[in-house]
Amino acid sequence: MNKDSRIYVAGHNGMVGSALLRRLVSHGYRHLIARSRQELDLLDQRAVSRFFAEENIDVVLLAAAKVGGINANLTQPASFLYENLVIESNVIHAAFASGTPKLVFFGSSCIYPKYCPQPIKEDYLLTSGFEQTNEAYAIAKIAGLKLCEAYNRQHGTRYISVMPTNLYGPNDNYDLQNGHVLAALIRKTHEAKLAGLRSVSVWGSGSPRREFLHVDDLASAVLALLDADHVEGVFNIGYGRDISIADLAYLVCDVVGFSGSLDFDSSKPDGTPRKLLDASKLTGLGWSPTISLRDGIAATYADFTEKMQRTGYASA
Repeated sequence: MNKDSRIYVAGHNGMVGSALLRRLVSHGYRHLIARSRQELDLLDQRAVSRFFAEENIDVVLLAAAKVGGINANLTQPASFLYENLVIESNVIHAAFASGTPKLVFFGSSCIYPKYCPQPIKEDYLLTSGFEQTNEAYAIAKIAGLKLCEAYNRQHGTRYISVMPTNLYGPNDNYDLQNGHVLAALIRKTHEAKLAGLRSVSVWGSGSPRREFLHVDDLASAVLALLDADHVEGVFNIGYGRDISIADLAYLVCDVVGFSGSLDFDSSKPDGTPRKLLDASKLTGLGWSPTISLRDGIAATYADFTEKMQRTGYASA
């Protein structure tokens, strides 16, 4: 990949896509291509095929997806399965048909079995059953991964699939119903602080352990993969350490400045007991994360408060 490569970032308005754009711009890439959903509906196969035929794209970063936390996955399984299957199928096939030489497909650590040996290696995929709360999303992401593998095997492409751990950072979704755990905790504790509340309710028992990676570290990992020679296949991308949801919640309270108590609602599902990725395949290429969890949460909180001040989002 060189500075004149024509790079299409699918999903550029999302947390991952916007981080990729920031990284590419800061590294001097000059021909970045982005389309909003209004400009290009990735669910429309004909529109996607026409777009690729016209744009002469060298690299695709397929970060577009329907995403959400446990509640969104539980209540919208058909939408998660259908939309993600269609988006990835349309983009991956159109990239191949138009001769695009490089593609990175963004999956998720939720593709791995519920009760997986820890840390989780890429080889553990499909060795046992899924976590039911995100089964539809996991199946869709596995299908995208397998589609990339199939094109590599049948047509000699070098498409890459990356499986990030739990992500957070600027431009996250802070919605309390559909957002991921860290972003939701930031909003909950901030609003509780402003309202003078004595306690905040946290979904689940607090015992599950999760690994969190700042989205800017993910972007740096992707560029490292694209710059590596003769790389294809599946790569985990993780921070290397995990934390219990309870300890995460207390850390968020400390960063936000909320001094009340936390009430863990054990009637709500916990999801997978633990998810810690083995990213040694990637770190063996020379990459490592640089943003600590506390520093990353502080930066994300600053992003949230700026968004709140600009839009009134958090007071709704």
